[in-house]
Amino acid sequence: MQKNKLLFLIFLIGICNIANATVVSRIDVKGNQRMDAESVRILSDVKIGDNVNSETINNVAKKLQSSGYFSNVNAQLNGNVLKISVIEAPVINMVTIEGNDEIDTDDLKKEIKTKERTSYDISVIGADVQRMLTLYQRKGFFGTKINPKKIDLDNNRVNVVYEITEGHPTYIRDIDFENNKKFSARTLRGEILSREHAWWRFMTQFDVYDEDRIKYDQQLLHQFYMRNGFLDFRITDAKGEFTPTREYYSVKYTVDEGNQYKIGEISIDNPFEDVPTKELLKILTVSKKDIYNIDEIDASINALRGAIADYGYAFINVDAVPNKHEDTRIVDLDFKINKTHRIYINNINLLGNVRTFDNVIEHHMPMREGDPFSLQTTETARQNLMRTRYFKNVQMVPTRLADANMMNLDVKIEEQPTGELSGGFGWSSINGFMVDAGITENNFMGRGQIVQIKGSIAQYQRQAVFSFTEPFLFNRELSGGFDVSYTQYKYSKLGGYGYDRDSFSISGRLGWRLTDHWTQSVRLSATFDQNYDLQLGGWHKADLYTLGTNLRYYNLNTNFQQNTHTGIVGDLGASYTGFGGTNTFMRYNADITAMVKFFDDRWQLSTSWDLGYIQSLESDNYIPRVYRYFLGGDSLRGFDVAGIGSRNWYYRSYSLGGLWKANGSTQLNFPIFIPDEYQIKGFVFADYGILGKPPRREYEFNGKPNIIDDDWRTSVGVGIYWNTPMGPMNFSWGWPLKINEYDQEQRFLLSFATQF
Repeated sequence: MQKNKLLFLIFLIGICNIANATVVSRIDVKGNQRMDAESVRILSDVKIGDNVNSETINNVAKKLQSSGYFSNVNAQLNGNVLKISVIEAPVINMVTIEGNDEIDTDDLKKEIKTKERTSYDISVIGADVQRMLTLYQRKGFFGTKINPKKIDLDNNRVNVVYEITEGHPTYIRDIDFENNKKFSARTLRGEILSREHAWWRFMTQFDVYDEDRIKYDQQLLHQFYMRNGFLDFRITDAKGEFTPTREYYSVKYTVDEGNQYKIGEISIDNPFEDVPTKELLKILTVSKKDIYNIDEIDASINALRGAIADYGYAFINVDAVPNKHEDTRIVDLDFKINKTHRIYINNINLLGNVRTFDNVIEHHMPMREGDPFSLQTTETARQNLMRTRYFKNVQMVPTRLADANMMNLDVKIEEQPTGELSGGFGWSSINGFMVDAGITENNFMGRGQIVQIKGSIAQYQRQAVFSFTEPFLFNRELSGGFDVSYTQYKYSKLGGYGYDRDSFSISGRLGWRLTDHWTQSVRLSATFDQNYDLQLGGWHKADLYTLGTNLRYYNLNTNFQQNTHTGIVGDLGASYTGFGGTNTFMRYNADITAMVKFFDDRWQLSTSWDLGYIQSLESDNYIPRVYRYFLGGDSLRGFDVAGIGSRNWYYRSYSLGGLWKANGSTQLNFPIFIPDEYQIKGFVFADYGILGKPPRREYEFNGKPNIIDDDWRTSVGVGIYWNTPMGPMNFSWGWPLKINEYDQEQRFLLSFATQF
């Protein structure tokens, strides 16, 4: 009975609604200026002949208001006529941002949705303000205020101005830890990125409160404890609070360290009969009784993948399954190797490259359509593309095809400007005060070509260079290019050189890769010199035509954050100068540098050797002094530039140079009390070298014998390395240990270092 009453009531309501509904015979629109009436009718979602009631009329007003085109909407029914009255929202003529210093205008505009030639919408502007405030809060500027202003113009147009008052950044006063028993608060502070505020951190933002960085710091803490065997480590609370004065933030982490575990039994679940399990166990980087270290386990997984790939099984997954024994604090490890079906690449789709040619991108990708799909190869391709610096972001998106062992790969590319306008100034012990400027385009016309124009003016040297490089000559793995340069050497007053030189050079070069670590290059050059030798007097013309080749070995494992390396870099070269020029000789050179990083990659020990030999092919075996070898300064610290070697008995301050050299250095780089983010490290070194004798013609001058020697020199010293925004610099103090009385000393040396 109750059910019948309810159905009857619903029926009566439906009858009443039908009775109250009106059939629309006409829709009138007024107040519209830019938008035509028919477009307004379409937006209202009501047509002639529709049944409408009061609820429908309200929905019409809501839909039109939410479209964003109108600042006010009124809809009402007059008989059978639906009348819609609108006031159109102003059109935005210009959007500007004022008062921002800490965040670039372009970065702020990426966050706002208010655009020129769109309708003015106060709700959108409010959302824009919140997004920009979020950016400022991430940089620690919590006191930032943004006031959006509307400036009315004629023809229903407005300008929108976001007035920003940035205030001051909110620094972190202290970082505390609670319940940490195994590691001190000082140790844990060193493992995270955030820092407590200090006046000398003015060059970084790590002491400014940033909620995103605090979340990242939690990941760093978790990784640190997992590297030290604490598998059950948890952060139970992480919060930042204003100090009572609201000038600083206090950050506090509450941790639950758990127990430290050591590794017990290690096993490998190997499904491949032709892959010896004993051999796989040998390549693991973890051992029984070691403290559990997640980094070493990841390294073992990568080693297993590589070793099994050598047997032809490239498509595998390896999982390290831990089995914890809480009573003994031992964790057994079982490395499970899982077979996967071989999947092939169907299509490679390049998306987003508006400027860069497809073939330039393809050259940097080690796979092609039809090749087996590999996540490792895909990641290698992504890193290769990012290293070109043509792109701001590269995403590799694989999509599996249904019912097929095929994969489509979308390469989503976000391009960025590749031109650089550089300039700077500095000072060094070798060249004095320096000013340089240059223009470089690293992706010329989208073809991957490199074009560079640069110049420098220093106290003892001036140079202008034009360079062009084609990285894929003839569409092959062959780089080619040419260089044109003009250099003035004002060395007659610098150290022991005693000569000036004006040199114009033009050269062409080719280079190619032999293996993953070996490359070779060939260079053909023509050099036209005007040389002034203090000993000989007057200017002398020299034309040099040279053909040379160079083999380079490069195999470094680099920690880019610490700028430390493990590995070897070496060069071996030979060149012939002649072909009808004024001088004919062979030049041979070899240099090698070996490095090893240790103590959390913060320390580095390196040793290097540099060998050179010049062989004259002329009857008198004479080589002009400007082309000989000199040692001192950067090459032998503690001694002046060209400060050692044979001397003229009259011009005792000037070195005669040598036809061969052998010099080396052993150096230990180590962190000092300054935080790592400043990239300042100390070092100690020992340098050693020997400079060969000059040509026999130089053994005497005006009938009197010159000072001729080929003795070893050694020195030791200390220094500071600073990787500045303008480039790496070395400040060193050296003390000669083995020195001759006529050698020139230089205890302090400021030089610009070379980065690998």
